[in-house]
Amino acid sequence: NAKETGRILLVDYSDVQNLAITTIDAARFLHDGGWDSTLRYFLTAANKSDTIVVVDSKERKLIAKIPVDEIPHPGRGANFVHK
Repeated sequence: NAKETGRILLVDYSDVQNLAITTIDAARFLHDGGWDSTLRYFLTAANKSDTIVVVDSKERKLIAKIPVDEIPHPGRGANFVHK
């Protein structure tokens, strides 16, 4: 399972005959995640390291590893809007 390796695999399905797979080093033991309201950023929890990992799906790269105080759980319903 890729999540235990600490890697995120992004797959571009726009040409199914020539899939483009991007491997992003993140943090080990990825658990749960979800998209932000723009559907550009994916946030996922790395429970064993109390970290939230943020991936920019447009740029196809890791943009942040955010330390948190306790086990993170950024799944569905965790979105918020900045004003």
